Amino acid sequence: MRILVLNSGSSSIKYSMFDTESQADPRLLYDGELSGAGSPEATLEIQAPDDPSLSRKPSGVKAETLQEAIQLVLDTVSGDHLPAVDAVGYRIVHPGSKLKEHQRITTEVLRDLEEAVAFAPLHDPEVIEMIRAGMMRFPKVTHYACFDTVFHQTMPEEATTYPVPAAYRDQGVRRYGFHGLSCESIVRQMRAAGGELPKRMVIAHLGSGCSVTALLEGRSVDTTMGLTPTGGVVMGTRPGDLDPGLVLYLLRQQKGDSAQATSAVETMFNHASGMVALSGMANDVKAVRKAAEDGNAQAALALKIFTRSVTKAIGGFCWLLGGLDAIVFAGGIGEHDAVTRKEVLEGLQPLGIAMNFELNDQKQNGLRRISASDSKTEVFVVPAQEDLMIAVHLDRMARSNK
Repeated sequence: MRILVLNSGSSSIKYSMFDTESQADPRLLYDGELSGAGSPEATLEIQAPDDPSLSRKPSGVKAETLQEAIQLVLDTVSGDHLPAVDAVGYRIVHPGSKLKEHQRITTEVLRDLEEAVAFAPLHDPEVIEMIRAGMMRFPKVTHYACFDTVFHQTMPEEATTYPVPAAYRDQGVRRYGFHGLSCESIVRQMRAAGGELPKRMVIAHLGSGCSVTALLEGRSVDTTMGLTPTGGVVMGTRPGDLDPGLVLYLLRQQKGDSAQATSAVETMFNHASGMVALSGMANDVKAVRKAAEDGNAQAALALKIFTRSVTKAIGGFCWLLGGLDAIVFAGGIGEHDAVTRKEVLEGLQPLGIAMNFELNDQKQNGLRRISASDSKTEVFVVPAQEDLMIAVHLDRMARSNK
């Protein structure tokens, strides 16, 4: 079976095709990304590891609207020169309170996803539109939804419950947690690497969106993101945790009616806060680091606030778990920015956590250890494999006719 995976972000759509004919892991046939959607500088690329003739270097495309971006991706993956699609899987950030497992998309599932828009109004509408477009383009194949929240359903009630009136908790207001497919893929890779899985582990998924998750024997027991992907540690364009009183203050400062005020603050929290607000620069950690090196005080402060928030989260989970056997860095920043890893771990030295600086500076792909030999906690860099994880779940569901 050939599985197409569509993974959409705020300004990009990643796509990949896997072959699951063998009993081993799904084999990647090609992957690609449409970047910069909604801007005149949009680009599209595709890479095929076993067939260079299918590859396409990043080139400019017209994708100034979400609709244009979706259609361009669907045109690309349904081209005559690419493998036929047998099933399609979509990564969905927030399924709401009713959908608790990865599953085949039906009319009822789409209805539940529409209801879940209230929890993630800036994330879910785009993926719902992509699902509808994908089902129209590939009407004869089965379509599946994979949720970022499923992995965190092992969190205990004391970790998921908010101290708000029961009427709201009954509506599904609780801590859901996100980046679950990333966390699940990391646990899977560490198990496959051999040896015993670290019992007490923290995963720091650091990218444009950031979260820190505490795991006990490979199962999520707490995480920094909550009802939405806006909370937790400081992120690229999102603020992380805030005083609720600040939210009320910002709402009161807005002009217009309550709906306009809510929309303005929501947009601020999702697109104009975090590192971009602190640094006054675009959402690009490399550029912020360069500016800090050149003496930009705002950029330097932004980096300190960001890494401090991650260090605090890891330290808090160390207390919660009664110690740490492993720390894992993942995500675009976690995997590729050696300086961020160094700065985060510097604040954890009192816990006996030490880095091997030579290993940390090496640029390698795949799972690797970067901790010093005398470190009380092992430290790893592991790539997030969300798309592969989706293909694994789709293959399982298809084989069991779910």
